Amino acid sequence: MQKIDRYYLEITSIKNLKSKNKPSDKIFLELLDNKNFELNKFFYKQIGKKHHWKDRLVWQDKDWIKHVSNENLKTYILKEDEELVGFFELIFNKNECEIAYFGILEEYIGKSLGGYLLSEAIKIAFKKKAKRIWVHTCSLDHQNAFLNYQARGMKIFKTEELKRKVV
Repeated sequence: MQKIDRYYLEITSIKNLKSKNKPSDKIFLELLDNKNFELNKFFYKQIGKKHHWKDRLVWQDKDWIKHVSNENLKTYILKEDEELVGFFELIFNKNECEIAYFGILEEYIGKSLGGYLLSEAIKIAFKKKAKRIWVHTCSLDHQNAFLNYQARGMKIFKTEELKRKVV
C-alpha cells in the first residue's frame, strides 16, 4: 500500500493573493468555448498521466461533452504564441469556486508559468464574485503544486491520508 497525503487549500480574499506576474508577452490566457471538450480531454490526459489522474480515463466522448456543458464550469487555456502550455478548470457553486483541475504541460514546467497561471485562476474566480476559492492536491501531484498554492496565499483547511494499492 502506498500512503498518499491529500491537502485542501483555500483563499478567501483577493487581498491575500500573492500574485505572480506574466513571465512573457508571448503568454496569454484564453477562455475555452464550453462546447470544445477535446482540449479538456487532451490536458487531462497529458498532464494527468504522470500524476495518477485516472477517474476520467474511462469517460466516453458523451461524458466529456456533458462535463464541459455544465454552465458552472469555465475552462481556461494558457498559450505561448499559438502553442498550448497549460489549463485550469473552475467550477462555480454559489459563492465558492473550486479549481478542479490545474496544470502545465511537462515541456513548460520550470519556466515560471505555474505561479502566473494560478494567480490568474484566482483573480478570475474573485472577479466572478466567488468569496472562497479552493483546491485539493496530493502527494502524487507535481512536487511544486502544493508549494505554488501556498506561495499564492492559499491556506490549508483540511488534510487527509489515503492508501492506494500499488500494482
